[in-house]
Amino acid sequence: MAIIVDETTRMLIQGITGRFGQNVARRMIEVGSKVVAGVTPGRGGDTVWGVPVYNRVKEALEAVGPIDASVVVVPGPEAKGAVLEVFDAGIKTVLMRVERVPLHDTLEIIAHAKRAGIRLIGPGSAGIVSPGRASLGGLGGFMGSSDLPKIAFRPGRIGVISRSGGQTSTLSWAVCRAGFGVSTAIHLGSEPILGMTLAEFLPFFQSDEGTDGVVYFGEIGTVMEEEAAEVIKGGGYTKPLIAYIAGKGLPSGLRFSHASAIVEGGRGSAEGKMKALQEVGAHVVDRPEEIGPTLQKVFKSVSAG
Repeated sequence: MAIIVDETTRMLIQGITGRFGQNVARRMIEVGSKVVAGVTPGRGGDTVWGVPVYNRVKEALEAVGPIDASVVVVPGPEAKGAVLEVFDAGIKTVLMRVERVPLHDTLEIIAHAKRAGIRLIGPGSAGIVSPGRASLGGLGGFMGSSDLPKIAFRPGRIGVISRSGGQTSTLSWAVCRAGFGVSTAIHLGSEPILGMTLAEFLPFFQSDEGTDGVVYFGEIGTVMEEEAAEVIKGGGYTKPLIAYIAGKGLPSGLRFSHASAIVEGGRGSAEGKMKALQEVGAHVVDRPEEIGPTLQKVFKSVSAG
């Protein structure tokens, strides 16, 4: 099965007429996504890959009917207006495929989403893909001459969650190489503050009958993994979790990888995250290449039990 999106999800792309927006649309459509409309102010009446374009979100809704999810593909300074427009239109799943959003705008967007009960993914998310079903944001779709999507995103029963966009593909590839497949893969986002977190996604995988376990790639910074450990401790997620945390041994104050990957005030260290997850029964590996063999070991023991 899948979480968040599948082949029935009706999708909208804000910023579809830009070069990047057109590329995202092509990737989404290639995977099988039901992209029913695009929005770019001033470009109403155009089409992109057969998708009709409208000037406003509410205009698109009036023309094509209900829309379940939107992906925002606009420059960072313009993101707030686009996201609040889609919030006001009543669309309940929104993925921000946009980076460099001003911090105060991000805070306002996230606060609005929480008040309205909207599932906000990102900012800076490369997307969500349920292989063979749909992609919100283009993850798992067309990549020039690369065969990576065919290799890394095969349908299966393992969920993938990653703090890094590139590692989402690598992690999915490791799952498939180990003989499994992917139910849904998610890039949380690369910005300092995010909408939905690891702790919020785990219960979705818990309730998905088509997911047997989850693999996770994390980084230093924030307390996302500690929050996830509390969810596991409370019974909100009981399936196997295999995790790798990058940045082990880095000193306080050193930034690593993404903007939020920094240890400050004694919080957010790889060691602290690993300990929190290990204490609630997660399988934490020391090196990324151990993820595949650990999956094989865990599910061999599960089936044997």
